[in-house]
Amino acid sequence: MEIRCALPQDIRELLHCLKMRSKYAVLLVFVISLIIIEKENNFISRVSDKLKQSPQALAEANSTEVSPAPAENGSLASLQELDAAFSQLRSHLYNITLQLAGDRDPGPRRHVLLMATTRTGSSFVGEFFNQQGSIFYLFEPLWHVEKTVTFLPGGASAVGSALVYRDVLKQLLLCDLYILENFISPAPEGHLTPFLFRRGSSHSLCEEPVCTPSTKKVFEKYYCKNRRCGPLNITLAAEACRRKQHVALKTVRIRQLEFLQPLVEDPRLDLRIIQLVRDPRAVLASRMVAFSGKYETWKKWASEGEAPLREEEVQRLRGNCESIRVSAELGLRRPGWLRGRYMLVRYEDVARAPLQKAREMYRFAGLPLTPQVEEWIGKNTQAPRDGNGVYSTCKNSSEQFDKWRFSMPFKLAQVVQDACAPAMQLFGYKLASSPAALANRSFSLLEEAQPAWVT
Repeated sequence: MEIRCALPQDIRELLHCLKMRSKYAVLLVFVISLIIIEKENNFISRVSDKLKQSPQALAEANSTEVSPAPAENGSLASLQELDAAFSQLRSHLYNITLQLAGDRDPGPRRHVLLMATTRTGSSFVGEFFNQQGSIFYLFEPLWHVEKTVTFLPGGASAVGSALVYRDVLKQLLLCDLYILENFISPAPEGHLTPFLFRRGSSHSLCEEPVCTPSTKKVFEKYYCKNRRCGPLNITLAAEACRRKQHVALKTVRIRQLEFLQPLVEDPRLDLRIIQLVRDPRAVLASRMVAFSGKYETWKKWASEGEAPLREEEVQRLRGNCESIRVSAELGLRRPGWLRGRYMLVRYEDVARAPLQKAREMYRFAGLPLTPQVEEWIGKNTQAPRDGNGVYSTCKNSSEQFDKWRFSMPFKLAQVVQDACAPAMQLFGYKLASSPAALANRSFSLLEEAQPAWVT
């Protein structure tokens, strides 16, 4: 009878021991798998610290010392404690894996829109996001839309163009790059095209697996800069976009902030809008160099003074400044739908302190600033004075941002100041009262940036 009574108790103890052994066996297999996958010395050392506790526990389980048999409730409590400890250790190991893979959990998927106008330094600022390896960056994809869908300026046509830009932009932020096939000319065949505008300005479109082997006798109009790639496979590009943790896009073709409300409120997007502005006098001076043929009237009037400056030219300038000002005022009013999702940045502030402003923009977007971005900023803001092309993103930024002051005729600056005074006042650009003030480097034309510009 004593043997029959003791036998069930022994079986319970045996089962209890086997359960504990199985728990530790699962733990051991899990840890070893992580070690093999990660192959990181740091990870091995951390896991080793955790495993030091396992042999001790196993030794206790295998101990020959006689101990009183635990009560049934005590056994259940021990298993629950073991389950809790196992779950805690598994969570800790998972966090270590994430840290080794990318220093930390990258968090939710972000969507960043850099909104600007031509010659405001947007290509340079866009590189801050292009250099971040976890961001899928597109450079001016709406260029194709503008070339295909032609609207007359003003009125319903301007509204219509904004709506088309917005709808295409939404699809691109969602990684539906096929939308561009409706606008690329000539039309892609089999989702292949060698004609994507400025493909080389997007690292994501020039790296594997998007960069396929080049094809003979295929003319690549917008090629990758540092490697030879075949025609862009839009399917591969869309897949690469979905694999990246975040998406960023730079465009100079959307100026009406209010049209972006549906994108901000789209639950599929976590959109952050950065509006980049620049002194309109500097913008005009830069456009007169970059787009010389379009500003012949301005140049003749500035140099000769004979041909009168046409009123429609001045009105166009005034309209551009007003559209920028209206959008900025909307963002700075902090409407509910835009709160926490709008940031106003002056190019001049970026040029004077690029790394500081990059950190502010990344913080606003909820993204980590990587060493690669910091390194690129250091290398590309200290360029030689004679090494700056019109379209270059490599500049001695602290010397370039107000270089226009010493070449612009004062009467040209006066026209800009008269047409754009409200916008200049909002953005903190001081008016020059005389030619001497305009050319005096000690006289700053820039007021301090306002903290309220980050909303």
